Amino acid sequence: MTGASHKIAAWAATSSAKLSWLIERVCALLLLVLVLDVWLGVLARYIIPLPLTFTEEAARYLMIWMALLAVSCGIAHREHIGVELLYERLPLRMRRWVLLAIDLLALVFFALLFFYGLDLVDRGTRSFTMIYGLPKALPFAAVPVAAALACVQLALVAIRDQVRFGVEPGAGAIA
Repeated sequence: MTGASHKIAAWAATSSAKLSWLIERVCALLLLVLVLDVWLGVLARYIIPLPLTFTEEAARYLMIWMALLAVSCGIAHREHIGVELLYERLPLRMRRWVLLAIDLLALVFFALLFFYGLDLVDRGTRSFTMIYGLPKALPFAAVPVAAALACVQLALVAIRDQVRFGVEPGAGAIA
């Protein structure tokens, strides 16, 4: 590996790890708010009779944001769903190209999801949530935001892993 490619791979790995670290903290915070919201809903419904109707809707939107943001973390750690039975039996050279093809295919998928997600957000500005009366653009924005993060992570891990394939015998996609 040349010094330049080593620096690029190191930068990609570091950038991916930092972005994943940040998103993991955001997801943990959303999970904390989600748990508190659900408990508040349980208390309001069964223990302290309070007219709190927003908890179910808030839980739904928190769950959507948390789940979609977590996709980029799975990509960063290569923990997303994959079938390794065939992949592990391929020669090292073929693995590199199969992994690149899968990464490019996923990148195209998430880029399309981002593009169509922007249209979804635009349409969400004209419809409103049942309880809050807020535009649905806010919960719908989770789709293009998560897709953009997935594209960034896919590009970073593809760079990281393709450079590693060129250097280390037996190296693979796993960091």
